[in-house]
Amino acid sequence: MTKISSRPYNVHDAQRLAASGILPPIARALAARGIRDASDLEQEWRGMLPPSLLEGTREAAERLVMARDKRERVVIVADYDCDGATACAVAIRGLRMFGIEAGYFVPDRVLHGYGLTPAVVDIVAARSPKPDLIVTVDNGISSAAAVERARELGIDVIVTDHHLPGQELPNACCIVNPNLATSAFPSKTLAGVGVIYYVLLALRTLLREKGVYTKESQPRLDRLVDLVALGTVADVVRLDKNNRILVSQGLRRIRSARTHAGLAALFSVAGKDISKASVRDFGFAIGPRINAAGRLGTMENGIECLLADDPQAAVRFAESLNSINAERRELEVGMQQAAEAQLETLDIASSAGVTLFDESFSEGVVGLVAARIKERIHRPVIAFAPTESGELKGSGRSIPGVHLRDVLDLVAKELPGVVLRFGGHAMAAGLSIRADAYREFSAAFDEAVRRNAAPETFERVVLTDGGLAPDEISERLCLEMDRQIWGQGFEAPLFANEFTVLHQTLLKDAHLKMNVLLGRQRFDAIFFRHAAAVTERTKLAYRPAINEYRGRRTVQLVVEAVEEP
Repeated sequence: MTKISSRPYNVHDAQRLAASGILPPIARALAARGIRDASDLEQEWRGMLPPSLLEGTREAAERLVMARDKRERVVIVADYDCDGATACAVAIRGLRMFGIEAGYFVPDRVLHGYGLTPAVVDIVAARSPKPDLIVTVDNGISSAAAVERARELGIDVIVTDHHLPGQELPNACCIVNPNLATSAFPSKTLAGVGVIYYVLLALRTLLREKGVYTKESQPRLDRLVDLVALGTVADVVRLDKNNRILVSQGLRRIRSARTHAGLAALFSVAGKDISKASVRDFGFAIGPRINAAGRLGTMENGIECLLADDPQAAVRFAESLNSINAERRELEVGMQQAAEAQLETLDIASSAGVTLFDESFSEGVVGLVAARIKERIHRPVIAFAPTESGELKGSGRSIPGVHLRDVLDLVAKELPGVVLRFGGHAMAAGLSIRADAYREFSAAFDEAVRRNAAPETFERVVLTDGGLAPDEISERLCLEMDRQIWGQGFEAPLFANEFTVLHQTLLKDAHLKMNVLLGRQRFDAIFFRHAAAVTERTKLAYRPAINEYRGRRTVQLVVEAVEEP
């Protein structure tokens, strides 16, 4: 059952924001998200936290200066998702600006697993010439054994990561991670690409201090912020003030056609207007095309696309990524159908944590299936796929109130030898388990979720920013909403009203199109991926949006939820 509720907000903060010129409905929404005055909405570089505040950046910069001075061989080891790909491209492009040439290695999801492992170190070390320095991006914080192996081989390691650390930190020459227990860095939600960007900023500062550059001659690292913005949004980290600045600056570069050739090509193959680039484009069009490379093959295509300077080469890579993404979508549809068939055999109402497994599942796509099923049933979901090694590899997605990584930690301790590896965040995690222990794990996971979540956690509550008067639903409201950077943890305003439904019809057997009445005004509304009819008098949660059709602009309500009677 879905309940639509209103977020609380500070009335005085909302009044202060409205007095600064912000429309009252948006002022209320901003106040509900912790914004106190207009300065909290800063989108200029001057509002960004300085790199000196992020622990480890100075030490990393000093080690990179040594690599520069000695012309050492540097290898970037990246994760195989969009955050990892953008972080890798930012690292290589950024180091190149400072005269440091670097190669890269991305573990294959199937062959090597996640992150820097001893086996990956051996592969990198076997290259000729052997590297002197490994820099991890978007991984490494759980790679204690791998870093020890690198030390045995005479290779230094700089770890740059944003994931939560385990019990043992790697003995690297330096670690840069805002989520270390000892870190006082105010922005804990930097993506992996944001962390390496901060290292580059610190490196530039150090080289300025050494007289290598002046402020006038130093490399322009703002040229990389389009890649930083993409990786930040694609990794679904919370868009705090610092991340919103990075994303805003990146979008500005893209909209003004100052983006990298690979990004421009990706916008083109996705059919998106680069002059109107948005956070949504990052999350639903560009990011998935890069992620597809890591899900169904290797991430080299994605990284090479982002590294391409030749427009024709960039288009070839982008077209390849587009084809891989189409294959991923087709595979996902089949897996989704199999997952939904399994749901019919489960008693969801009495379940707390749900697991799914099918021999046909692909380990590169199970995370997407888990995410979609989680949205449907509002339960933590882990989907498992078979692997060539005989293990089951799972990817999980959670709901507010259930910290998925902590739950997996409990299960791993209760079932020693069953959970072989795990890691992740509160809302998403990955793991491997013994194939013969699937049912045992499923029961333990369900029980662990049940023990650690209040019963009301499993009731779907859609938080909104209250109702709108009919005359407040306007093009001006839509345009002002578009001026802000909305995203994970800083969601775009969602409003709710009780409407009279005058007419409703189904589009393409999948989307509910309605004509609704609020007061004396009529509005068109669309509820994507919702086929069931609604009652004549119903409460809808919606976002107003401008709909352009045949040169005519109207305000349409994009429905997110309906409160069930």
